[in-house]
Amino acid sequence: MATPTSTTRKKEDASLPKPVFTNAEAGALEFPSSESRVYNYYKPRRMKGTMYEDVTVEVQPDPAHYLSQDWVYAFHDGVAGFPASWTALKSSDWHTFRDPNEEWEKTIYYNNANVVRQISQNIANATETKAFARWDPSWVKVVARHVGASMHAEHGLGMHVFLPAQRDAPTNMHNNAISVNSMHKLRFAQDLALYNLALDDALPDFDGSVHREVWMEDPAWQATRENVERITGIRDWAEAVFVANCIYEPLVGELFRSQFVMQVAASHGDYTTPSVVGAGESDFFRDLRYTVDMFGMLVNDKDHGEANKQTLQGYVDQWTHLSMTAARHLQPLWSQPGHRVMRFEDAFDACKQRFERLIGDFGLQASKEV
Repeated sequence: MATPTSTTRKKEDASLPKPVFTNAEAGALEFPSSESRVYNYYKPRRMKGTMYEDVTVEVQPDPAHYLSQDWVYAFHDGVAGFPASWTALKSSDWHTFRDPNEEWEKTIYYNNANVVRQISQNIANATETKAFARWDPSWVKVVARHVGASMHAEHGLGMHVFLPAQRDAPTNMHNNAISVNSMHKLRFAQDLALYNLALDDALPDFDGSVHREVWMEDPAWQATRENVERITGIRDWAEAVFVANCIYEPLVGELFRSQFVMQVAASHGDYTTPSVVGAGESDFFRDLRYTVDMFGMLVNDKDHGEANKQTLQGYVDQWTHLSMTAARHLQPLWSQPGHRVMRFEDAFDACKQRFERLIGDFGLQASKEV
């Protein structure tokens, strides 16, 4: 065995960092609820905190709430964290918002899995029973061209409006609600794409690729395409969510989904497309619930409510015309199916009335154009 020389460093003499305990470690401090398994650092919406609140509220650190130091990271321009300046709207306390849908990780997977399972079963049943073969030929063309084209609008909103908005929103409660909105749009666009492929296989006269040409060139869709693309350019996260969910969706999205596809399909022998499109409509109604609560909180804010109303009224005045124009350009779609179920004017009036009620709940007024 070799004899250690004087130059050999002994293990115990190695220069290693020594742990220094300062009583600042997690769990070092004992207090009355140290042993409690229930979170009580936030004020629950009701008498008792829910699982949604336990895993969502205050999870994202904020120097204004429990983060003793400032943000631990910043962007290249020096902006750190989630600055309030990323929206023109103001809140006395952004952390008071709660998603009425109580979306968190489990509900996201559970709800979307159920929707996809139901749609897949409906399409499989229709394929097995040759139900698509009983469609009116005029309706086959409408679904290929226009239901197919609508997937591009849904994907654009999901990927380029709600996805960036959820990153910029100031709290984890906002992030969760808006990110689920994004997932709903992206999943619905995928539902329509997969449905398009299924119909392309099942119907010999179905053109499964024409939707791209329709979205890019058909005059009926160009105002809608402009509307969606302009919304994707909004950098204020709250403005983007408000314009998409409170202006575009009631005037354009619902007009196409509820007042056209879901009203007209059955009279042409199609009971499958409404189940696919209806899932997207159900998603929107779910997303509208958090939207109403979020902006309702802002217009009723004790310090900033009136200023927020003025800002939102500015959004209504600026963006309504674009969505009204997009809706009117969709009018030719109502004359393309073989059977007339309802007039475009009646469908559009229903959407305008819903839009007026929606923004009226915020204390806002629609323009005379509506």
